[in-house]
Amino acid sequence: MGNEMSPLQRHRAEYRPELPPWLQGTAVKVEYGDAAIAADGADAHVIRRAFPHTYGQRLAHFLPKTANAPDATVITEHPAVRVGVVFSGRQSPGGHNVIWGLYNAINSHNPGSELIGFLGGTDGLFAQKTLEISDEVFSSYKNQGGYYMLGRTRDQIRTTEQVKAAMTTCQALKLDALVIIGGVTSNTDAAQLAETFAESKCSTKVVGVPVTLNGDLKNQFVETTVGFDTICKVNSQLISNVCTDALSAEKYYYFIRLMGRKASHVALECALQSHPNMVLLGEEVAASKLTISDITKQICDAVQARAEKDKYHGVVLIPEGLVESIPELYALLQEIHGLHDKGVSTENISSHLSPWASALFDFLPPFIRKQLLLHPESDDSAQLSQIETEKLLAQLVETEMNKRLEEGTYKGKKFNAICHFFGYQARGALPSNFDCDYAYVLGHVCYHIIAAGLNGYMATVTNLKSPVDQWKCGAAPITSMMTVRGWSRGPTASQIGKPAVHMASVDLKGKAYELLRQNSYSLLMEDIYKNPGPLQFQGPGADAKPISLCVEDRDYMGRIKQLQEYLEKVKNIVKPGCSQDVLKAALSSMAHVTELLTIMSSPSYSGQATI
Repeated sequence: MGNEMSPLQRHRAEYRPELPPWLQGTAVKVEYGDAAIAADGADAHVIRRAFPHTYGQRLAHFLPKTANAPDATVITEHPAVRVGVVFSGRQSPGGHNVIWGLYNAINSHNPGSELIGFLGGTDGLFAQKTLEISDEVFSSYKNQGGYYMLGRTRDQIRTTEQVKAAMTTCQALKLDALVIIGGVTSNTDAAQLAETFAESKCSTKVVGVPVTLNGDLKNQFVETTVGFDTICKVNSQLISNVCTDALSAEKYYYFIRLMGRKASHVALECALQSHPNMVLLGEEVAASKLTISDITKQICDAVQARAEKDKYHGVVLIPEGLVESIPELYALLQEIHGLHDKGVSTENISSHLSPWASALFDFLPPFIRKQLLLHPESDDSAQLSQIETEKLLAQLVETEMNKRLEEGTYKGKKFNAICHFFGYQARGALPSNFDCDYAYVLGHVCYHIIAAGLNGYMATVTNLKSPVDQWKCGAAPITSMMTVRGWSRGPTASQIGKPAVHMASVDLKGKAYELLRQNSYSLLMEDIYKNPGPLQFQGPGADAKPISLCVEDRDYMGRIKQLQEYLEKVKNIVKPGCSQDVLKAALSSMAHVTELLTIMSSPSYSGQATI
């Protein structure tokens, strides 16, 4: 961008992200933990069979040279490396800083190393379209939004031809490693690529980085994703502005659909930051099996209750994945997608629907029918960004409120709705301080994964709600984040799916959801709107982190490390020669703990909490 950068962009380019102490300097210790397993033991054999070379690898913790870790090793040799990096997936604020962190780490350890970016995403990877990253090249992209330094296209490395093309590129360019920046789908592809490379004895190591605005790549090793904080802050300001407008005019209900794919993390976080009157979470709808009629009634009852307090305005947040959480709409979509698979043309699909699906299809407004008929995405989901659920709900609510008005059951003013889709407005935003730091640190972690010779790992940083100097850096095998889900299309088809890194839904038992629900009545009736203001880079709010991150207690990697320390203490205390009482106490305690953990680890255990 050069001279076209605004004063603020130039100012942001001067921001220097922080690094935890253990990543500073060139001497970093690597401590290996136990072999990482799948969270669901029932999936383990399926994943192991699909990934024989990369399943069951050990966790890695990166520690400062001075750390008291007898089993850790310091990587002293840092030969020059050639590393490729590619954006795979929708652009997310902070992506550039992953590359910056990786570039700085590579060059600080050996200036003779090379970082090669692939232009145009995975298509550029297949076609060997490259850009060598240098200080001069990168100077305009530090702390900047979007993916415009390299660009992106399709979001997959999945077919046999694509995997073969990726391997051909890595071998032709003699890459020591390939870093794939993306979300759940991209990291699933990264794991498959790593497995294929290992099986084919290709020397290129594959590393994944959790970057997606949806915030749905969350598991026992990943607390949040790069870009989620920025997206939520930008959207929360827009929502808050609308809330202020609603309170000023006092005559409109605003229906706002938010990007975020199937999970409702963005909607939940934005609701916590801005306090709209209502938020419809897809996970709630799915858990309660609410129909489109149920949801319409729920909103209408809220409108009527507010009208009784002389309030004729409000703000309703809707995640874009809501349409796939409503049972009858999801079933309709599955039937439509099944007909697409059979080669039925779009204009003929409606005539091939089953009677119940046809009745539902005819009930829906014409604009929604057209959108539901769109071909599904590469991951088999509907084109959620194109389905205007907010307009559908606004229209259904208006129809019902007019009906109540005519019947005399509602005696308030006429219902008026205005609809918005906040989908693309925030994707290219300048990243927040948190996303700048988080992405930069992940870039450094990627280098240490490469230096350790690890393949099929994802860079991880935990304890993120604490200051940067307390962040814990490591690496986890991507296969340990996988689950196996059954899927079906149509009333009779059903089969076991392939192992994949699946998106994490909002935890309806989690503290973030609990925080929202305990205030739901006040939010609905009292207009306690909160305006966080524009995204800040200095002063109050500049270092704020997602509320949903801060209220949860998710330092999984830290707890694994703590458990290992306890086990080591037990081994040191209970040795040949210890007293009978100590030995008996140890055996009794271990027997109880083992019995409890065996029960909790069984597939039939239903009381398990979502991570």
